[in-house]
Amino acid sequence: MTKTEQELMTYIEEEDVKFIRLAFCDVYGVQKNISIQRSELARAFEKGIAIDSSDIYGIGGGCGGEVWLHPEPDTITILPWRPEHGRVVRMFCTLTCSDGTPVETDTRALLHSAVRYAHSKGYRFNFKSELQFYLFKMDDNGESTRIPYDNAGCMDIAPLDKGENVRREICLTLEQMGIKPESSHHEAGPGQNEIDFRYADPITAADNTVTFLGVVRTLAARNGLHADFSPQPLRNKAGSALHITVSVKANSGEDVTDPAIAGILYNIAGMTVFLNPTAHSFQRFGQHKAPKYIAWSERNRTQLISARINENGIRCAQLRSPDPEANPYLAYALIIYAVLDGIDNQRALPEPVDDDVLQSRSKMKEEPALLPDNLEKARAEAKSSHFIQRFVPTSVIRLYCAD
Repeated sequence: MTKTEQELMTYIEEEDVKFIRLAFCDVYGVQKNISIQRSELARAFEKGIAIDSSDIYGIGGGCGGEVWLHPEPDTITILPWRPEHGRVVRMFCTLTCSDGTPVETDTRALLHSAVRYAHSKGYRFNFKSELQFYLFKMDDNGESTRIPYDNAGCMDIAPLDKGENVRREICLTLEQMGIKPESSHHEAGPGQNEIDFRYADPITAADNTVTFLGVVRTLAARNGLHADFSPQPLRNKAGSALHITVSVKANSGEDVTDPAIAGILYNIAGMTVFLNPTAHSFQRFGQHKAPKYIAWSERNRTQLISARINENGIRCAQLRSPDPEANPYLAYALIIYAVLDGIDNQRALPEPVDDDVLQSRSKMKEEPALLPDNLEKARAEAKSSHFIQRFVPTSVIRLYCAD
């Protein structure tokens, strides 16, 4: 991986790169890009590349519509499905207004700020994600149907599982791009798949998630299929989640997992609209092992937060409510701030709910609260949350909570 602008320019020449895609995301985490030719790269590093952002949702409103893209050299990656001669690479960018001030709705920059804040307080975070998606057949006009690619179930094998070759191609392509998936398998729904990632620092983990979404959609289309990342594409079938596992390391060496979980539980209602940003996100809650209650457990992996020991022997927490339509930069930033809130304020960790809530009511001092069950409630929780008002720019809150 190249680290400096000069090293990158040498790499571009040696690898016969002709086009550079400057990538960024809108406020919902949807990847956008423009392509420049190799001859423009020096200018991009020196001054940036100006774009008209007026048609990109939530970006550039405070900049008069003109936004400047500044590529980050250490995010360069080859796009393996493009030709080997006259190659195409991609770099993620930071966004500024023409006067050099940061774009307030640049959620990647918000995550950078959260990471710096955590480091200043003596904490380092790592994230890993599990992403679920459906593969649907295409019709004769190349449009997506709602016919699943197969009728296999959880962890079935071929020939029931028709998606294994597509997943294999996805995983091999990601490896070529410097991203190492940890595992892949068929999920519970017909045509539903899951690919899991290894731990990475927050920025890399979020970049990898955005990259993954693009790779899956591209390779599915090359195989005559449509990749669907919506949270509930088929009624009465398993929904698709973005399970996020967070590991926190304190410079002091202490285990802060309990207050970290408590901080997420304490603030999750206000965070939900950013983790589940569409009306159909809430159709998934309480169905097919998706969480419904604001509860945690070390034994019951269907609760909102599942505490566990990872492969490195480190205690960590998996948040199971987000879905793949969440903006990973914003989601990871909020998790970091919620964890730090739990640590700073010594939030009390409630009793674990190791069994089904309905079965455990007689043993509970107090029944766990419910997650917001529709978009309107989630918006109301965000607008009334002092935590959200402190850490999320007003312009971003307004965009997510607009009626």
